Amino acid sequence: MPDTTTLRVADLPQNAPTAFELHPGPDTQKALANELGLSGLRKLRFVGEVNAQGRRDWELTGKLGATVVQPCVVTLEPVTTRIDVDVRRLYVADLPDVSEEEVEMPEDDNVERLGKVIDPGAVMAEALTLALPLYPRKDGIEAENATFAEKGIKPMTDDDARPFAGLAELRDALKKDS
Repeated sequence: MPDTTTLRVADLPQNAPTAFELHPGPDTQKALANELGLSGLRKLRFVGEVNAQGRRDWELTGKLGATVVQPCVVTLEPVTTRIDVDVRRLYVADLPDVSEEEVEMPEDDNVERLGKVIDPGAVMAEALTLALPLYPRKDGIEAENATFAEKGIKPMTDDDARPFAGLAELRDALKKDS
């Protein structure tokens, strides 16, 4: 994402929100789509604001919207998905250093260490990545069980991979021997 999206923390007003509205152009959308392995990315928009939280911490809240095209995990045909998610990040000045031996991590996974800048563009890219469907599938398409093995060898099934699947075969073999 371009550096033009960064906000210097020292320049942010303590008593009023700082609004932002990002509408990346086609070149930026294409680059982000390539980086994320998408077939297409359209209507990318991130709107929100940054507010002071106490004396030293900051909160970014926003709404991310995008239309993404990904290949179907079964057929590889294009699958179009509309993404509309709320985004929140809390930037904390006194976050413990994770390089220490014992550190208690915050329960909120939206908490980050406060640096010199807050970058809504980077937050937009991260939030989009997290919101993408992991296994996009065209409507009505179900994954079928596929089994492969060399001729004369019984193919392995999901049931065979279960922890106690081998015990059934052993039991059956012992019955045959007795």
